[in-house]
Amino acid sequence: MSAFPGASLTAKVTRRPTVGARFRVLAAAAAVVAFQALPASAQTSILFIGNSFTYGELTPSVQNYKTSTVTDLVGTNIGGVPALFKQMTVDRGLNYNVFLETQPGSNLDFHYNNRLALIDKPWDMVVMHGQSNLDFAAPNNPAKISTYTGLLGTVFQAKNPNVDISLTATWSRADLTYQPSCNSANPPSPWCGGSILQMAIDVHKGYQVAKADNPSFVDRVNPVGLAWNNAILAGFADANPYDGITAGQVKLWASDNYHASAFGYYLHALVDFGEITGQDPTVLGFDTVARDLGFTEQQARSMQGFASAAIVATAVPEPESWLLLAAGGGMLGWVARRRRQSVNA
Repeated sequence: MSAFPGASLTAKVTRRPTVGARFRVLAAAAAVVAFQALPASAQTSILFIGNSFTYGELTPSVQNYKTSTVTDLVGTNIGGVPALFKQMTVDRGLNYNVFLETQPGSNLDFHYNNRLALIDKPWDMVVMHGQSNLDFAAPNNPAKISTYTGLLGTVFQAKNPNVDISLTATWSRADLTYQPSCNSANPPSPWCGGSILQMAIDVHKGYQVAKADNPSFVDRVNPVGLAWNNAILAGFADANPYDGITAGQVKLWASDNYHASAFGYYLHALVDFGEITGQDPTVLGFDTVARDLGFTEQQARSMQGFASAAIVATAVPEPESWLLLAAGGGMLGWVARRRRQSVNA
């Protein structure tokens, strides 16, 4: 892969329309969406900025996935979620030139202060996220992410005024939610002893703050954590990895109950795919990535439904509506299939 983006400033990518323009809610609860595909006649350069959640820490099948198909600007030969995304676009006949710049444990300030020479290029699209709890030093505080979103946005927009920038809101960490694990968190975890769903909701809210603070830069927030919530609410994924994994359910976390398993990273890539390309993740079907990661067709289609439902639900601005609307998407279909299987067993 080329070490420099092929951003075509002579044929700039049109800025993505607003959430309302990209989705049509066909039923108040079901919220079925009509996705508009981003034209891909010319190659689109896209940069993923992040940390271990981007590159697939503790899940070698993701971290080492098709590394030759993406360009790791740091030279660590990582595939990660960007490579999963790349393969999904290939399956759909889309033309993306994918780059990544990652550093474990980093927030957005690290990339601005240490990697600007690597990433200050005329990208067509940039996808970025900060630390898993928004700020290791100040959990659940989006101030640093908001500040550096603005600084990085200024840099990228100076090189390409039409750059499309999105922020990825990640998932709830079981190790910061369940006792006794969360009791030793320093600083204390705001989510310790609470619902496993809450951290993902709060992280998403934090990225919405960063978006609201930087309206001229940020196009959208990618609701990865809410897709995880959907999988948990549907009973597809086990909610608590510390008490064993329920038969018939999957584990979204890796062995540290912090990073993601292949299932969790696949959900991450699905949400990115849907938000970046504008195509409903369910169009992927039994895709190459799902096959390569060893999923069944039912598992792949179910996770695509959870990702699709999260994207639709976040078109509604009220956080309390996210889970209710998500229940009208891919979740209910998965639950229905599970019930039919139980009856037939």
